[in-house]
Amino acid sequence: MPDSQYFDSVPTAESHPVSFETVFGGRHFRFLTDSGVFSKGELDKGTHLLLSALPEGLSGRALDLGCGWGAVGVIAGSLYPSLRFTMSDVNTRAVELAKQNAAANGVHAHVLCRDGLAGLDEKFDLILLNPPIRAGKETVYRLFRECAEHLDEKGRLYIVIRKQQGADSAMKYLKTLFTAVETADRSAGYRVFVCQGGCHV
Repeated sequence: MPDSQYFDSVPTAESHPVSFETVFGGRHFRFLTDSGVFSKGELDKGTHLLLSALPEGLSGRALDLGCGWGAVGVIAGSLYPSLRFTMSDVNTRAVELAKQNAAANGVHAHVLCRDGLAGLDEKFDLILLNPPIRAGKETVYRLFRECAEHLDEKGRLYIVIRKQQGADSAMKYLKTLFTAVETADRSAGYRVFVCQGGCHV
């Protein structure tokens, strides 16, 4: 049986946990990662750029969508203590790792196992997304639509996508969902988009 993908709900890849340490924003973090979960053993470049694009003084209800082992929610939750984080992922192994990593790094977060934002009634002031490109365009664009539906009127959605993996077409689609879509960063072959302005779906 081939190894599972990180966007599968129940990974079939044999568990081989790997921990690593990193420094971000002047703070030290320690994470536990595993097979069958995105970016095992390292903080990937896209996530680093996504976090680096965030402005100062963030507060309110935040969602780390497709949280994986929890890099975004844990680091942003530590750097911005006024954010109240929900973290979610379809991958059961990722969810358990995210819970452990949040606790180990002193971040309080509500961690959920679910496919996208299905069943969530809450609106968020901030949504952070490093989309599962390998899951396919249909899945990624569905997540964009769900984000539009669950973003507060004045909220912001931050998305990081590699240019060679469809960043330009993604931006065109995002403009059909939001009144304002801007590029917060373009470096290392990635784009970080900021979306605002309500839901057009």
